[in-house]
Amino acid sequence: MNEITRRDEVSLSGAALRGAPWKAAAVGGGVVAGASFGLGALLGDGDLVWALGLGINLFALIAAIGAVSKPDEGDRVTRQARRWALNHPWKFALLPAGIATVLDYPVQLVLDGEGVFGSAFQAIWHGALVYLIAGILAVTMKGRAR
Repeated sequence: MNEITRRDEVSLSGAALRGAPWKAAAVGGGVVAGASFGLGALLGDGDLVWALGLGINLFALIAAIGAVSKPDEGDRVTRQARRWALNHPWKFALLPAGIATVLDYPVQLVLDGEGVFGSAFQAIWHGALVYLIAGILAVTMKGRAR
């Protein structure tokens, strides 16, 4: 009986994300969002909602991949959680996807004007993309777990 509950999986994912490069993720997401909107504005079709969604998704991806890229750094609990994340990449990718979905929903709801359900659908769709990309990248890094 070595199975863990869903709550334990979320705790392990959170522990793995504890040492994520949050500042780099925020800067990277912000720069890409600003550049996307600025370039769109220069070309005449700037879309703030799309640019913010792109920045949020990149923020979550940078945090997720940065967290598992160096599994042997940090304290003992963080190292173990990162190794677990590399051995269970699809379970780990659920938390960054959830973060992206939760952060994207208010942007979609307030700025896009699609309503409650349309905004939820868009946010979930963006979270699914983060899940897929984070999972694939974590699978490719699986060899780092010792």
